Amino acid sequence: MNMLSRTASSLYWIGRHIERADFVARLIEAALQFELLPQARGGDDWGSAVSSSGAMDRFATSGQVINRTNVIAFLAFDQDNPGSIMSCMELARNDARAIRTAITRECFETLNEAHLAMKTHVRRGKTGDIQGFIDWIKTVTRGFEGAMHRTMLRNDSLWFLRLGSAIERADNTARLLDVKYHCLLPQGEEVGGTHDQAQWTALLRSVSAVTAYRWIYRDGLKPWLVADLMILRREMPRSLAACVDEAAAMLACLRADGGRTGAADRQIRKIQTSLAKLPIDDVIKSGLHEFLQEFLADNNQLGRAVSDQFLF
Repeated sequence: MNMLSRTASSLYWIGRHIERADFVARLIEAALQFELLPQARGGDDWGSAVSSSGAMDRFATSGQVINRTNVIAFLAFDQDNPGSIMSCMELARNDARAIRTAITRECFETLNEAHLAMKTHVRRGKTGDIQGFIDWIKTVTRGFEGAMHRTMLRNDSLWFLRLGSAIERADNTARLLDVKYHCLLPQGEEVGGTHDQAQWTALLRSVSAVTAYRWIYRDGLKPWLVADLMILRREMPRSLAACVDEAAAMLACLRADGGRTGAADRQIRKIQTSLAKLPIDDVIKSGLHEFLQEFLADNNQLGRAVSDQFLF
């Protein structure tokens, strides 16, 4: 593989930033849906959105109160928050401009056109049409992903893009599941009760998995089956198992192309082994929160190993 390390880094981080922008948009949408549920708790639901984004410490240092207005501004528009939608889209576009010849015209134009239209959509989002802003971001990210799969050569440029996306998507799924399981259910509410089921349905809707759940599981909505879908079912594109398999496949492609192997290859095999033939009952019994925290630590280590192996 003859690609420069800085080009590989930019491609990898474009994949991560686009995936993060899509995820944060879905987080905001889920919080908006939670607000509409019976017995919605307002600030707690918005606090869970910040927690899922992994930016609670940064938000806390701002001194702002957790409420709908502040959290949306922080997650969607705050340029001082590197994980906000605006920041992620700007970082992705800047990286794409820096390595313009490593991606196709269609991929670059998707990001550049979004950059040019961002101010208009941000203005609309800030003046009340936040759902319109979210829908636009989801359209942009889907457009980039479509351009990537339909126009990029099957070479190291595509593999670094997809590797970044897979690692970021795994992180996002784990955080979303952990916060739902650990934070959202009100004290005194029955697990599996009406309110709990409504929240799980809203969560499935936020990751476009309602239909997938119905296809795979014939009985009614059960929280442990939602966990099974989002952790172990490889048919589900956002499941941890599917994301890990995608990352492993991309590392295998890069290894076959360049002959380079290292810590990232060893780490992905470790994660795959931890998920192999693991029944969801064992995950629940041993503690879903503990399992997800261990996965997040392993996935973060994978990200560091990728940087070390490819000299980012």
